[in-house]
Amino acid sequence: MPLPSKSAGKLISFEGSEGSGKSTQITRLAAHLQKAGREVVATREPGGTEIGEQIRNIIVHNSRGDEMCRETELLLFTAARAQVVREVIAPALTRGAVVLSDRFLDSSTVYQGIARNLAPGPVSAINQFAVGNVMPDLTMVIDVPTEVSLQRVSQRASDLPDRMERENITFYEKVRAGYLLLAQQWPERVVVLDGTLSPDALDKKIWAVVQKRLG
Repeated sequence: MPLPSKSAGKLISFEGSEGSGKSTQITRLAAHLQKAGREVVATREPGGTEIGEQIRNIIVHNSRGDEMCRETELLLFTAARAQVVREVIAPALTRGAVVLSDRFLDSSTVYQGIARNLAPGPVSAINQFAVGNVMPDLTMVIDVPTEVSLQRVSQRASDLPDRMERENITFYEKVRAGYLLLAQQWPERVVVLDGTLSPDALDKKIWAVVQKRLG
């Protein structure tokens, strides 16, 4: 699938630590956009395609996952990203849809680059190779204190925590700091929102930002 040189669609990515509430807010924003008459495509990383979901299972649920080296982790994430960009995101943008992505390339910059201490040059180059010219028009970072993030993960009613959710507090402190750094570096694209707000209050702020930034 060729990547669009220019499109009528918009790509909005949601970022943040585990338990930040991204999925809830993506669902709410999708409803606002659909009510406004826009086609909405929601996807997630890693995943969003059959191939991507299989890669996701390797990353987060593989029985030998704790032995995975950080370079392998980066390449798996970006492989899934390359697939979802070409199979889902690029076609949707070409036809003018609004794409809401639960994570995108900033996750690799922060999780593998900053938290895993991989060199920024290779991470950036691999990210660029995976996404081509498809970049978010707007990135929402839902920021929560590390202690809150870990508490929310522990309270989830689902199965045992996955490989990423089992990381220690030092790792997630690096993740949080990494996202805040990105917001300083890319203020025209990255917006930080208070994830400790109630879901309703956060929903209102996100919708206001979308209307202001993207029209």
